[in-house]
Amino acid sequence: MSRGDAFDPDCPTRVVLDRIGDKWTALVIGSLEDGPLRFSALRARIGGVAPKVLTQTLRAMERDGLLTRTVHAQVPPRVDYELTPLGASLTGPIATLTDWAETHLSAILASRGDYDAAAEAR
Repeated sequence: MSRGDAFDPDCPTRVVLDRIGDKWTALVIGSLEDGPLRFSALRARIGGVAPKVLTQTLRAMERDGLLTRTVHAQVPPRVDYELTPLGASLTGPIATLTDWAETHLSAILASRGDYDAAAEAR
């Protein structure tokens, strides 16, 4: 298959951008960067995500080939989630975006405050 074109409205690249631009996907990738985690550990690491939403995110990421789900035959069953090489290739870009967001948080919040104050004054 040839390279996609995100500016073509019919190109599936936009679906991929939706997946990797989703906050939960970005947080899952960051959480799994250092190795596999069980569902409960992953949920605790991310914080603030409902189990249903995390399950949906993990299934979509597995479908897209970004992570693997391994069920271990033991009682109780143990399930581990781990990035695939494709998913691991996103750790650098996601880390860069996360660093940018954390670095510029104060400026963005200040801009929001200024904008909202100006909007109220209109």
